[in-house]
Amino acid sequence: MKKNLCLLFLLVILTQPGFTQNKIKIKNDTLPTALLIIDIQEFYFAGGKLPLVNPEEACSNASEVIKLFRKQHLPVIMIQHGSDSPIHQNVAPAAGEKVITKHEANSFNGMDLLEFLKFLGVKRLIICGMQTQMCVEATTRAAYDYGFTCIVVQDACAARDLKFGDRTVSAADVHASTLASLSGYYAKIVNVIDLE
Repeated sequence: MKKNLCLLFLLVILTQPGFTQNKIKIKNDTLPTALLIIDIQEFYFAGGKLPLVNPEEACSNASEVIKLFRKQHLPVIMIQHGSDSPIHQNVAPAAGEKVITKHEANSFNGMDLLEFLKFLGVKRLIICGMQTQMCVEATTRAAYDYGFTCIVVQDACAARDLKFGDRTVSAADVHASTLASLSGYYAKIVNVIDLE
């Protein structure tokens, strides 16, 4: 009986979202990888023009992903939506890191991102940022269409409550539904702890 309970408990743990037996190695010779940090900017935080739900947690997790990339000397690319709001200091670009200032949701639209990734020989993108349902989603779908393997770090992204007619959709539901639509086709969805 105790053995069966232990096996059941283990099965429950192993099937939890974000739990993987094998971590994803970001340094991959067959799939050269770059990190896209999308729009983690001051206007999405408390006191900004468009505050999101839990942007601090997403920013902190994105900072951990950046540390992994820098430690392994892999490319980090910062995307900034417009120039009115600075990139948050906790994910500020290091010297020599590419910063692209865009004006559309899709980070490829009208920018040199595709050419830069081709120049680097990148085949796989790790993507995180703000907002999940807007620029993160648009960029991920475009990246997939350009032939990149995409991984979205869900706990390093943030969304906001949205209104549709007389209904308010919570940020948590916006985030989850966006990731559900990307998962399995456009991208693999992971947590920060899944990366090494």
